[in-house]
Amino acid sequence: MTPQYVVVGADGSLNAVRALDWASDEAARREAALRIVYAVPDRDEAAPVLGAAVARAHARHPRLRVASKPVTGGPVAVLARESEGAALTVIGTRGLGPVSGLLARSVSLGLAVHAAGPLLVVRGDHPCDGERRVLLGLESDEDAEAAAYAFAEARRRGVGLDVVHCWTHRHITPELPSPIPATSPGQRELAVTGRSEGAVARFSLAGLKERFPTIDVETRTVRTGPARALLDATADAAVVVIGTRRRRPGPVAHTLLHRSHCPVVLVPTR
Repeated sequence: MTPQYVVVGADGSLNAVRALDWASDEAARREAALRIVYAVPDRDEAAPVLGAAVARAHARHPRLRVASKPVTGGPVAVLARESEGAALTVIGTRGLGPVSGLLARSVSLGLAVHAAGPLLVVRGDHPCDGERRVLLGLESDEDAEAAAYAFAEARRRGVGLDVVHCWTHRHITPELPSPIPATSPGQRELAVTGRSEGAVARFSLAGLKERFPTIDVETRTVRTGPARALLDATADAAVVVIGTRRRRPGPVAHTLLHRSHCPVVLVPTR
């Protein structure tokens, strides 16, 4: 059964308010409920913040089902527990109580490790809606769940999907220039590998294209570091989706969480 609620972390800060707006929109697109959670040392302090958050969500989407609760504990532990069973967990890049700067980054990285399902980290200054396309970072068939999420997100938004499939070729020993282009052993090997990597992307997405036939999909395979290729592409994206290995988010996740121009969705791989 598909989970029927979205979780968002609140604390009254500007960035948390922006995360609330994104979470409200995500819940409305799914026709799901919104659950607003405030991780605090003292629950008595939470009422004004949660009351304002509920009012803002209702003003944005009057028919949205909204619930709120204060929970004693640190933001990572609290939101990790709340993420169990949620369709999506949403946080801002700063805020979440008495944390800021590098400590706030540790919250997003901590949830990247411990969240039970997809995690949306709101970055950049793009509006929640609009006609920007969804961006998917694809490395291998292990990213199948991230790919499925990206297709579904593109359908919910009514936009297209851009897929960046990255591969890094191994170092090839320098060779003397060949009189005929692309005929040296190293060049032939690179060409064969490039064709094979392109086939990986096409094969990985074939089933999803059948499931989502109305989604306009543009795929490109790039021979460069995935972090750089995706970071550049986030400038024009509504949201970027990547798969993350449990317990060890890789360099791509670290780069996007710290520098992406748009919100980042981390989808745990199994």
